[in-house]
Amino acid sequence: MLKHFLPDEHVKSIFDISPKKLAARGIKGIITDLDNTLVEWDRKSATPQLIEWFRLMKNEGIMVTIVSNNIEQRVKAFSDPLEIPFIFEARKPMVKAFRKAVMEMNLKSEEIVVIGDQLLTDVLGGNRSGLHTILVVPVAQTDGFFTRINRRIERRLLTWMKRKGMLYWEE
Repeated sequence: MLKHFLPDEHVKSIFDISPKKLAARGIKGIITDLDNTLVEWDRKSATPQLIEWFRLMKNEGIMVTIVSNNIEQRVKAFSDPLEIPFIFEARKPMVKAFRKAVMEMNLKSEEIVVIGDQLLTDVLGGNRSGLHTILVVPVAQTDGFFTRINRRIERRLLTWMKRKGMLYWEE
């Protein structure tokens, strides 16, 4: 059960994920969280650096779909100007939204990675869906109410996994 909380990879930032390296591994699609993964949870639009990252992914032939637990208005306002498909109110870690994103991208599971900042939603949902998961350090140090609760549980899980030798990265 605990293996479902363990990401396949861990990086400091979304910008540490290289489109060329993903393509070399046969990755053709990304399912990514929005809040505190791509931008701060209270930032309304993409930064210039993030827009460039999306462009590099597209140029490499890698599709991106945003899967967020947030409401339609928030996710649509962020995604529409970038012309990035999205799924809102995803109810992660439930697998339904992940499966829908995979179907809409028309790719095989092994051609997709899931990127997110939370073990209890993004990593757990991606792993339960049979997808490769990449945990990123949250963009902001502040969170919404429910995410703060998740973070406390995540800290305990990470501490336990580290003690058991399951983690191979620094804090």
